[in-house]
Amino acid sequence: MVRKPFTARLVALVLTVLVVAPAVAGPLEDTVAAYGRGDYATALRLGRPLAEQGNASAQAMLGLMYALGRGVPQDFAAALTWYRKAADKGLPSAQSDLASMYDQGFGVKQDYAAALTWYRKAADQGFAGAEYNLGLMYANGKGVPKDAPAAVTWLRKAADHGDATAQFTLGDMYGNGEGVPQDFTAAVSWYRAAAERGYADAQYNLGLMYRNGKGVPQDYVTADMWFNLAATGNQDALQDRELVERLMTAAQIADAQKLARDWKPN
Repeated sequence: MVRKPFTARLVALVLTVLVVAPAVAGPLEDTVAAYGRGDYATALRLGRPLAEQGNASAQAMLGLMYALGRGVPQDFAAALTWYRKAADKGLPSAQSDLASMYDQGFGVKQDYAAALTWYRKAADQGFAGAEYNLGLMYANGKGVPKDAPAAVTWLRKAADHGDATAQFTLGDMYGNGEGVPQDFTAAVSWYRAAAERGYADAQYNLGLMYRNGKGVPQDYVTADMWFNLAATGNQDALQDRELVERLMTAAQIADAQKLARDWKPN
């Protein structure tokens, strides 16, 4: 199972704005808004005083900026410091990002045991990104003995919280019979959940399921629609689209293309 690269989740950080005290919410909202529009100098100017005053969300924002080198030179050690301050205050997004840094050895010696500890703290608060990564730790046997059923448990938690990557991965687990009995119908269900969020790899796999009639009745038009949607983010979809279209009439191809044009993500 392949791990996705470390990425800080701005969406998760934005959500923390909703739970801060009203006296801080305004400046913090302004900080997040500045970051969101790419005005990193303003985000840094507004966010650093809040972080130095002990606001966990602002500390996590500062950690994000140092981790990605936005508004400041990239500095994983500084990112680690700010993430830890926010994580120690119990902020799940910071705990998850701190875990990722231990997991991948950014700014600190790679330490799967520490990563597992921080992922679990965030996952126990229902933070989907940490639930997903904790599932990967069990799937890959990093920091814990390899345990596919435990991986499925955590991936399902993340998937139920709407994490598209977890939904896609859970589809793979059901499709391959890892940690659960092989179940193509369940695999299709989870691929569809991620595909409807616009996740290209899930769209591609869903196209394969329709083309091959696994978990769903064989349907070249629907397969072609999903291959069309996946093509912008998955190079294999281009080749498979060409292959399935050799088996279709011109009218069917036109129908699939129209379905793809009309499709909107959930």
